[in-house]
Amino acid sequence: MMTAGPSGPAVFIQAPRMDASLRRFSLFYFCYYAALGAYTPYVGRWVDALGHGGYVVGGMLGLWYGTRILAPPAWAALTGRSTQPGLWFFAGCVLTLGCFAGFLFTRSAWALLAVMAVFGLFYNAVMPQFEAMTLTALGPRSDLYGRLRVWGSIGFLVVAGTYGALLDRFGGDAFPWLSLPLFAAMVLAAWLHRDDTPPAPADAGGDAGHLWKRPGVRRFLVVALLMQMGFGPFYVFYTLHLQANGHSGAVIGGLWAVGVLIEILMFWQAPRLIARYGASRLLLACLAVTVLRWLLTAFFADSLPIMVLAQATHALSFATFYACCMRLMADFFPGRRAGAGQSLFFGFSQGVGGVLGAAMAALAWESAGGGELAFALGAAVTAAAWGVYAPRARK
Repeated sequence: MMTAGPSGPAVFIQAPRMDASLRRFSLFYFCYYAALGAYTPYVGRWVDALGHGGYVVGGMLGLWYGTRILAPPAWAALTGRSTQPGLWFFAGCVLTLGCFAGFLFTRSAWALLAVMAVFGLFYNAVMPQFEAMTLTALGPRSDLYGRLRVWGSIGFLVVAGTYGALLDRFGGDAFPWLSLPLFAAMVLAAWLHRDDTPPAPADAGGDAGHLWKRPGVRRFLVVALLMQMGFGPFYVFYTLHLQANGHSGAVIGGLWAVGVLIEILMFWQAPRLIARYGASRLLLACLAVTVLRWLLTAFFADSLPIMVLAQATHALSFATFYACCMRLMADFFPGRRAGAGQSLFFGFSQGVGGVLGAAMAALAWESAGGGELAFALGAAVTAAAWGVYAPRARK
């Protein structure tokens, strides 16, 4: 990329390159998020097809996010001091597959919640460990995170973009059967990491508990929590919200695909953007754009062009935001603290934030306000996150 230097002449900014040894990380991201591409957009549709209402859908997704609070720190405690973290990681993926298979035989609300609890514990435990493994492998090249993570977005795109049409063809009951092979592929990709070694000790002193006390860390985690809470209506009811506004399964799958396609392009450009503008400034811009996104989704869901535009903002509201978060996490929690830091980030933001977001969405959905109220509340929560982070970003 060419840009003007301080004194005027054009200079080139060369994006860093990855070596071949990192490709297995890209493969696991692809497989993990391919499975998530079936699960996140369509599990609510499956539960609804089984005859359960919005409270059950919201309860299941709330429990899904609740396991993100408990699973990461518990798993980090088990794996943090192990000399063979790769084997723990592989075992967690195998258990994820086994627990998901339980959905093949469940129909009642309580059985669904029980399977969700054990499935979510393992599925949500392995990704924070893998994020730490990835940042450890990258070392000082953490700006390259987006180039690895983009393959997860590609996997999500391939599945989410086609799954709606598949369910239209085979029926909602086919959801667990169609999803099971995706989790099996994730297990195979995890096998390539069975020999991964633990990270070297951090250069700086202190532990994760000490770093939690730093004002910058606390503010960052609160913002991440509020952002995840704002995403609650999207993850829980976006598909149903679009259905209620007259869109077919194929169109809904296409809209999910638009968001993820834009996400892929932005993840690839994230290293350049972060190097040029800084993670904090970009993060603030992402929050502002996300407020607009949820307002458009709330009040113009019947307009396909506006929904395409809203999904295009996923480039900032998810891809750039998440890449900025990982860049800041690499600074806050280096070396052996990466695992504890990722479990803290994952549990606090995506766990607590996810539970609160799912609860907020379910209550709004079952009220007279429905989807409009749910997404309007998402916009309000995200605006609050902007207010919390603005003083930090302007320093």
